[in-house]
Amino acid sequence: MNKAKQSYSSNRSGNHYESLPMVNCRNVLVMAVGLLLTSLSWAAVPEVPGAKQDHPIALVGGTIHTVSGETIPGGTLLFTDGRITAVGAEVDLPADVEVINVKGKHIFPGLIDANSNMGLVEINAVRATRDERETGNFNPNVKAHVAINPDSEIIPTTRSNGVLLCLTAPSGGVVSGQSAVIQLDGWTYEDLTIRSGAGLHVNWPLMATVSDWQLTSSEKNAANARDKNMQQLEEFFNMARRYDEARRQNPAAKIDLKWEAMRDVLGGKIPVIANAENADQIQAAVAFAVRQKVKLIISGGYDAIHCTELLKKHDVAVILGGVYRTPRRDDDYYDLPYELPALLHKAGVRFCIASDGRFGASMVRNLPFHAGTAHAYGLPMDAALRSITLSTAEILGVDKQVGSLEQGKDATLVITDGNILDIRTHVEAAFIQGRRVDLSDRHKKLYFKYDQRINRATTEVKQN
Repeated sequence: MNKAKQSYSSNRSGNHYESLPMVNCRNVLVMAVGLLLTSLSWAAVPEVPGAKQDHPIALVGGTIHTVSGETIPGGTLLFTDGRITAVGAEVDLPADVEVINVKGKHIFPGLIDANSNMGLVEINAVRATRDERETGNFNPNVKAHVAINPDSEIIPTTRSNGVLLCLTAPSGGVVSGQSAVIQLDGWTYEDLTIRSGAGLHVNWPLMATVSDWQLTSSEKNAANARDKNMQQLEEFFNMARRYDEARRQNPAAKIDLKWEAMRDVLGGKIPVIANAENADQIQAAVAFAVRQKVKLIISGGYDAIHCTELLKKHDVAVILGGVYRTPRRDDDYYDLPYELPALLHKAGVRFCIASDGRFGASMVRNLPFHAGTAHAYGLPMDAALRSITLSTAEILGVDKQVGSLEQGKDATLVITDGNILDIRTHVEAAFIQGRRVDLSDRHKKLYFKYDQRINRATTEVKQN
């Protein structure tokens, strides 16, 4: 082996927190919450994004979980200029390589969450920090990636648990806008974005009417509202198709940004991601996609197990909206949500596991535990790991770049001291496109702060 620098340090025990300039919050805050957010931002010490890789790095001696192929015990992973150049049991190393000894450790691709508002919401209870929705019901021209706050405190806490990429999506209305796949390190939203226009998000109307003494509206009114929503959605897509035809016939025609944003959707370049939980919603969304000739992904998908043949027939993938949720019906088994991934896997439906988007970006860090619980309830281990890495990348259209540890893909990976799906495992290091990522975060700083309080109190008791 060529002479090389030896360096390995655990971010779990070797963090040094230096004073850094405060980065101002990009949101203009109203006076009512100004003092609260000012106190929070002064308490923060933003982590500095990783420096661009300027020399080859080799991770040697660890167990490499490629996801796309075999697991390699005691293997070597070499990456240069942010890309993986070699993976195997024996790899020839260049002369200027930095060798990092990871014997006894595990190397995984960075985990990917497919259901978040990462960078768009900071504090759910404070309106001034929420920038995830626009006014109006039809906003296909809204692009989530341009609104991302790279200095969000939630980003470091998320990547500390191995989640290095997210789909961040707008919400609200019928057509919410376009989501983006982002990596969780960078100075600007351009640095973070690896695919803009990852999907057009549609909140699918409830198809079945609900009757309850608490409801002020009758079943008839609910049915009329449903029919009106579906008619508006159908007409919206038909109008977009007429606009697309006019633009193709006359490229110099006046551009309307709203309709222009629909052209890639109609052309199949951007999928429609329909937020649908119930079987009738899923069936209606598939029928709509077939009529409109658009690519469809189901997000949520609680009842997808009742529509498996339909989903396979039309090659519709499912983003399961979290495993940690309660049953939706009184007669469902209490643990049915935990078994959904195993049931979809057995049925042969393409799917991935995401965090529960109802709780916002702050809960994305629990993504590996969703997959771990799915494994405990019947999903094979390799499928569980794939469901939050390569399967997610394939569904979101970024599998040529991330999702597995293969030659030519981004060096976006984590080093752990155990199985990443195990809650007892610690993430000790992370790289995004070859850049060493700072794994300090607000949670760890608070831990160290109050650990000092305990240590000092113990010392004072001993002295007295």
